[in-house]
Amino acid sequence: MEAIRLHKLVEKDGQIMVKNLLFKKGQYIEMIVLIESNDKSSDRILTARKLRTSSLIGIWKDRDDITNSIEYARELRDMAQSRRR
Repeated sequence: MEAIRLHKLVEKDGQIMVKNLLFKKGQYIEMIVLIESNDKSSDRILTARKLRTSSLIGIWKDRDDITNSIEYARELRDMAQSRRR
């Protein structure tokens, strides 16, 4: 199935105008309409700068059960990679 992605601004309540598509008269199509979030796609990308200012850095610092966070992260990665699929 081929997909065509269009981004449209709703200009009138309850209506979307789409023109100049390659469909022929009598051809059946399936149309799925998704509402885009107000977040810009660049906001979803975690850059090094965003990572440094996020709350992720130091997330394990107050945990008494983790004495070496680097080793703990390595163990978590090893466990995730060795899971049965």
